[in-house]
Amino acid sequence: MLHHPTSHNHYTFTYGLKACCLLHSPHKGQEIQAHVIKSGHISDTFIQNSLLHFYVIQSDIVSATRVFNSIPIPDVVSWTSMISGLFKCGFVEEAIVKFMSMDVEPNSTTLVTVLSSCSALRAIKFGKAVHCHCLRNLQESNLILDNVVLDFYLRCGSLVSARYLFVNMRKRDVVSWTIMVGGYAQRGFCEEAVKLFQQLVQGREAEPNEATIVNVLSACSSMCALSSGCQVHSYISTRQDLKALDCKDIISWSTNISGLAMNGHGMHVLQLFSNMLVNGVSPDGVTFLGLLAACSHAGLIDQGLMFFNAMKKVYRIVPETQHYSCLVDMYGRAGLLEEAEAFIKEMPMEADGSVWGGLLNACKIHGNEEMVERIRQGLLNSTEVSIGTYALLSNAYAKHDRWDDSNKVRDEMRKMGLKTPPGCSWIEVAPSI
Repeated sequence: MLHHPTSHNHYTFTYGLKACCLLHSPHKGQEIQAHVIKSGHISDTFIQNSLLHFYVIQSDIVSATRVFNSIPIPDVVSWTSMISGLFKCGFVEEAIVKFMSMDVEPNSTTLVTVLSSCSALRAIKFGKAVHCHCLRNLQESNLILDNVVLDFYLRCGSLVSARYLFVNMRKRDVVSWTIMVGGYAQRGFCEEAVKLFQQLVQGREAEPNEATIVNVLSACSSMCALSSGCQVHSYISTRQDLKALDCKDIISWSTNISGLAMNGHGMHVLQLFSNMLVNGVSPDGVTFLGLLAACSHAGLIDQGLMFFNAMKKVYRIVPETQHYSCLVDMYGRAGLLEEAEAFIKEMPMEADGSVWGGLLNACKIHGNEEMVERIRQGLLNSTEVSIGTYALLSNAYAKHDRWDDSNKVRDEMRKMGLKTPPGCSWIEVAPSI
């Protein structure tokens, strides 16, 4: 086509650029642009929009901006492509600024991108203004746009607005339900997330998908709601299209290992890990976290060190702070405080609050007052210390009747603006949580 100038027209260029987008062929697209300029079609807005869309798909925001600026009178498609390109390339604030400079009426696609930008920036006031614009100017309800608005309110923490919108939506699909269930779960309203899932299943307004299942199981896990989690599992078993969730991959193996480790079944963890290797599944960093935690709880020092070395030398996995924290906890539980302290000093990165906290807790259990002082110095030199670690230090002083030192730590916490959040628990009573 490119070698036959007579075939160059409005349609051949646009379809050629669309093909380049589908084939991810940037060089061919640039070649077509050169022929567009050479053939004198560059002033065609339709072709210019195709070029703009092509560069947006390629994430070439510089070329996209150049094309946009060359369009004499950009239409809504031009503006929407440019705003989408800025958002896609991470220029979220610039996307909103570009939207504010629009001199044509935005369409639903434009508004979807702008609201997504507001969600990313947690720009609640501007997002509400955009939502009001939707209500005033869009004649028909748009499900995709409604779902984006719903997600916007949840991401900005406005649960009341999200709930009101969800209840009053003219039409809802599985995406609407999943956004709402996930929003509740992520914000800590796990009971509401489970109830909403039950309402979805019973009402049969839509069929839950994998994302819905993951969100509700996360809520059940956060509440330790075994009965509710079992009900969700039973539901999965009735759905042929969700059978793939039963496949054993590295995530399911690691989850089982971590679950057994948290409940103190150290020997079962070792057997499960052996079965995993027999099945040809290679462990990852999360798997080793579960293994090290299991060895720590079961007092299996030698096995724990063996796993740590295998992780580095056999599987070439670089240990993270959590792995070092597990080993410190393992040494501490066994009363090997000097070894734990020496291990911390050999760490290739700075020890954070979780590492010092593990050693501090061991000192509290085994009554090593002298080491507590050295730990305090380590905490003062650390840039990443949690509230819980300071609380442990204060309690360690209190255990040795050093109330003045305990109060000093609490005073330091107050000066730093650290407050211990109040705890809460859920229990299952019959069908209720």
